[in-house]
Amino acid sequence: MQINISFRHIEASDAVKLYVEDKLGRLKKYLEEPIEAHVVLRGEKFRRIAEVSLDASGVRLNGAEETDDMYSSIDLLVDNLEAQAARKSREKISRRRSSGTVKELGAAVEPNGSVQDNVREPRVIRAEQVYAKPMDIDEAVMQLNLTSSEFLVFTNRSTNRVNVLYKRKDGNIGLIETVG
Repeated sequence: MQINISFRHIEASDAVKLYVEDKLGRLKKYLEEPIEAHVVLRGEKFRRIAEVSLDASGVRLNGAEETDDMYSSIDLLVDNLEAQAARKSREKISRRRSSGTVKELGAAVEPNGSVQDNVREPRVIRAEQVYAKPMDIDEAVMQLNLTSSEFLVFTNRSTNRVNVLYKRKDGNIGLIETVG
């Protein structure tokens, strides 16, 4: 990890430099090498500010914290960066898993070329009962737009069947109608 530390309006201290290097070392478990960090430690009248811009093989983390003590500013900053790095690491792993390649889904290729499926069956981790209120489709669209939910289950008044409205990624609304 390459760390560049700049001091502004405060005296440069080897103890603070070592402290920053030690604390930023915690981020190595979340990020891939090469890691380059630019740290600015500033002193103002009654506050100490620690800022960092960190680049690690396509991942950029930024943060700034201020308190009345430089060491506590650094601690808060690294805690914030660690949370960012952990979140980005989880997102990266979930994107890799959802890419759909056979190896990533847990299937093993046998020497004879056949594919052995080692994928665990998905399981229900949450069940929820929903009251399907009777309403027209226009009313249901209005209800969906008023909520932050991604979908709405309702009973269509004209067909007396359960329907589901959902928000699509393209900004439109989809409708699922039950039959039979």
